[in-house]
Formats: sequence, structure tokens, C-alpha cells
Amino acid sequence: MPFKDALREVNDGIVIDLEVTPGSKHTCIPSGYNPWRKRIEVKLSKAAQKGKANEQLIEHLAVLFDISSSSISIISGAKSSQKSILIKTVDIDLAVSVLGKNTED
Repeated sequence: MPFKDALREVNDGIVIDLEVTPGSKHTCIPSGYNPWRKRIEVKLSKAAQKGKANEQLIEHLAVLFDISSSSISIISGAKSSQKSILIKTVDIDLAVSVLGKNTED
């Protein structure tokens, strides 16, 4: 699956590389895959103001993976559309399974 290129294992979990579009009509996680940037695409309904879109991203990922939002952190790109997210307590196989259900190759 090509979107697996956007995932990598680290010591305390996994890192997911995302391409985030804030201010969309609907929230959609994941909304697709960008093979050129090797990033999973995400659409958020919140605007990119005062961290609201980042908060929405973390909340939705926590629900998607059925984990606490405190297990998720933005490790790069907090003020960019290209973000890398660290998710603790999730392994790469679970991430591939969860994201693969809704991501188009």
C-alpha cells in the first residue's frame, strides 16, 4: 500500500506524515494520499487560527485510534500544512489497518 510510505516506527510509537487542509467543509481523516509528498491527506473543518485546527486533528486521531489525545503530539509542522504526528502506544500494523480502511491508494 503506497500510503505506508507516510508511516514510520520510532522507539515510543509511530510517526505519521500528513498534508493538512484546514477550513474544509467537512472533516475527513484520512481524505487521501499524496504519492509525490508521501503524505496522508487530511481535511479539517476548523480554521488554522490559534491552534484550533491542530486541536481538531489531535482529537479526531485520538477517536480514530481509540486512544487518549495525550498520546498524540505534533512533532513538526505545527504552523504548516505539512505535519508529522507522533502517536504513542500504536504500532505500524494497527495504523496501516485503521488508515487503510478509508484511504484510497
